[in-house]
Amino acid sequence: MIPEGFVTLSVSAGVALDARLAIPVGARGGVALCHPHPLYGGDMENPVVVRAAEVCQEAGLATLRFDFRSVGASTGTFDEGRGEQDDLAAALDHLARALPAGAPVAALGYSFGAAVAARVGMRRAVAALALVAPALAMPELADLGNLATFDRPLLVVAGTADQYCPLDALERLARAVPRATVRTVDGADHFFLGKLFPLGEIVGEWARALTKPA
Repeated sequence: MIPEGFVTLSVSAGVALDARLAIPVGARGGVALCHPHPLYGGDMENPVVVRAAEVCQEAGLATLRFDFRSVGASTGTFDEGRGEQDDLAAALDHLARALPAGAPVAALGYSFGAAVAARVGMRRAVAALALVAPALAMPELADLGNLATFDRPLLVVAGTADQYCPLDALERLARAVPRATVRTVDGADHFFLGKLFPLGEIVGEWARALTKPA
């Protein structure tokens, strides 16, 4: 990874987020990255999040990793995915200010983070979305909003052995959202153990598409 700077994202009274910002030379866009579930050890140092940040940087995109409220040095309390949407919105705003005016800013989320990214992406003009291992088998995280109306680049990727994003649920999502690029990583579980390289290849393709001239 290229060097990252320590930044603090102010969300609201009592909520400030610990974050890491990297801006490659000549960056023409950026990605805010959302980590997995705060109550199950998820944070911005998660290997999937770090790998995604690496390939996005290699594609020439700025990256902003951050800890949701209540995680690590971030203040506030866990809000079951509601306040966490405000966390991502603050990250997107910060990233947009750090880049040239009009540069595309996208969101990528993993597991719990995928649900947060999808919900935010449906209500604000993110340039693209990448949903990594959305937990479609968990009722509290399965609602990703009406993705069929999302008209920008959308990647959904999961492992073929993911117990929280089973293939039948992923196939239903693909049928419901035909514009989405739905990819699988053969043999990968929800944590992509031993499968970070092929996952990175897929996310890297999505990231490189963001840097292509319109």
